[in-house]
Order: sequence, then structure tokens, then C-alpha cells
Amino acid sequence: MSAILMSGKELSDVLNEKMKKSVEELVEKGVIPGLAVVLVGEDPASQTYVRNKEIRAKKLGIHSVVERYPETIKESELLNVVDRLNADDQIHGILVQLPLPKQINENRILMAIDPSKDVDGFHPINMGKLFIGQPDRIPCTPYGIMKMLDHYGVELEGKRAVVIGRSNIVGKPMAQLLMMKNATVTIAHSRTKHLQELARQADILVVAIGRGHFVTKDFVKPGAAVVDVGMNRDENGKLIGDVKMDEVKEVAGFLTPVPKGVGPMTITMLMYQTIESAKQSLKADQ
Repeated sequence: MSAILMSGKELSDVLNEKMKKSVEELVEKGVIPGLAVVLVGEDPASQTYVRNKEIRAKKLGIHSVVERYPETIKESELLNVVDRLNADDQIHGILVQLPLPKQINENRILMAIDPSKDVDGFHPINMGKLFIGQPDRIPCTPYGIMKMLDHYGVELEGKRAVVIGRSNIVGKPMAQLLMMKNATVTIAHSRTKHLQELARQADILVVAIGRGHFVTKDFVKPGAAVVDVGMNRDENGKLIGDVKMDEVKEVAGFLTPVPKGVGPMTITMLMYQTIESAKQSLKADQ
């Protein structure tokens, strides 16, 4: 048996076509969705992420603004930037690229973003809405994973799900979204005892632990759907996931590859939420 590969790249291409049409419809009504990305410093990974977001936005017809600032920027100056973007009617989504320099309190910056423009879904108000079962803006990676599971027909209701990783960005919101689809969810992490045995009980296994090839076939129940959120580099600089794909694909029923698995869907959902924010602003004006 070899797992069905759940390609985020292929699904992303399908959704891109739908989003292009949504943007065209908005433009006909006089609204161009606008996304502002704020980049501080010269971190190479951040530069790459921002460039990819900019390219994707332009392909979809989204008005993309990238504001670059030196690593020496003061927190008060960055807060002024966020305030200005909050007040800009042409901007429907704001993303402050993390990490930020040590002199800046990341939470303070994220808190300053207007929740209606928080297309990353990290604002406490949006997190709170998610956790009371009334989601509005949702963290993009878990949102993208849910779209993939739905697209590939992975059944969730009544199933056992294990999420390895407890971050606010992936693990916790992932668990909540799975629960909202009536899965029975366990959150595990690096200090969980008997992790391998626990993981092997999962019908859906989501791995976001940040350790290259951590999950081997011994973690996986035959036929399970395995979602690999990891982005790591091996000793040769090759991009690898948290899951040992060559082994696991012989046991799992479904598996996301790395690359071209979860990654493309994260950017896709960022664009989707920017477009939805533009739609909501149009309704508010009518």
C-alpha cells in the first residue's frame, strides 16, 4: 500500500482560479482587495516568505504593499505604521512578518492590528472567536490543512485525531478546528510520555513539532491520514518535513509531502482571508 499524496500545490492552483474570479467581481464593484506586509530587518527566510506572498497576491489581482523597515526601528514607530495601515481603507489585510527584532514586543504589535484586518488570524480576539466556536479570521496553516482534508475526502467525524505540537500558530487552533468537525482530539508535544503509542492510535495525525524526520512508520496507524507541517533542513541543506516520508507513505492512507504539501496552502488561505475581508468591507459600506 502506498499513501495518497495530498498535494497542497494542486489544491492551491484550484483555489487560485476561484479567488481570481472573486477578485474580478470585487473590482467590478469598485473594490480592489489590498494586503499590506510589514517586514523589519534582513532575515533571509522572512525575505523569501514575503516575496512569495507578494508574487501570489499580484497573480490574483490583489493590491500588494510591502513596507520594509530597518532592524533598528523603534517599537513606537512600528506601532505608528500599524495604526496608519489600520486607518487605510485601501488595505483589507495586514501581516507583520515575524520574527521581529528583540527591542520590539511582538504581542504588542499583533494586538495593535485591527482584528478585521488580521488575515493571519493571530489576534487574541480572533483566537477567542475560534475557541468559542465562532471563527472569523483563522490561523492560515490549520485553515489550509482543513481545506486539504476536506478536498481529499478524509473523514473526521467520530475519528481519533492526534496533533503533535502545541503552538498558538498551528497546534492549538488545529485541535480546535478538528473538534469543530466532531473529531476526538489529543494534543501531544515533546514532553508527552509514550508519544509513539499515542500517535499510533490516530486516524488523523498532524505533526508540527519542528524536528526533521521525527515521525517514522512506527508512529503511524495503517491507513491513517498524516499531515506534515514541518519545514526543516537536513545536513545537506535539503528541505525535509517532520515525517520520514519514504517510510510513512507505505503505511499511511493519506500523506502531505514536503515540499508542496501544507506550505502552499498557508499562503493560499492568507490570500483567501484578504479577499473575504475586502468583501466584508464592501458589505459594511452598502
